[in-house]
Amino acid sequence: MKIKLLIRNSLILVAILLNIGCDQVTKNIARNKIDYYETISVVDNFLTLTKVENRGAFLSLGSTMPALVKILILNILPLSVLLWGLYLLMKKSTMSTLLITGICFVIGGGAGNLYDRFRFGSVTDFLHLNFGLFQTGIFNMADVSIMTGAGMILMDIYLKKIVLSS
Repeated sequence: MKIKLLIRNSLILVAILLNIGCDQVTKNIARNKIDYYETISVVDNFLTLTKVENRGAFLSLGSTMPALVKILILNILPLSVLLWGLYLLMKKSTMSTLLITGICFVIGGGAGNLYDRFRFGSVTDFLHLNFGLFQTGIFNMADVSIMTGAGMILMDIYLKKIVLSS
């Protein structure tokens, strides 16, 4: 039983580290190969690369907050939540695989962006999607991990409700 738990927790850590690694590799490439506000079309006008530094949170929210408030809300609070999530993953062995995977993606993406804030004082964003009628803000792979993980968590909740109602 201890071996099974060790393997489970090791796989969780690997999933989180892979999310962080993919995020950091892509950001490093963007930092070194793309000039600020340069626009590189990858797929026609649908996917473009544009490097910006985000000093706030999602879509630069909070970038103008006072320094102390910004440190609390953008650094300390997220770090606390990520550590709490990691603790839950390691201690609760009754979670579904979908929920575990979703939480790993959220933690990995959050840790990738948090690492940037601690190291650089901002988060490097570089991806932009244009769907014609609407377009995204500029984001990064950590944001993709967070959104993918959130989708998995919501899917897990939805699937549990279906099972409970039948």
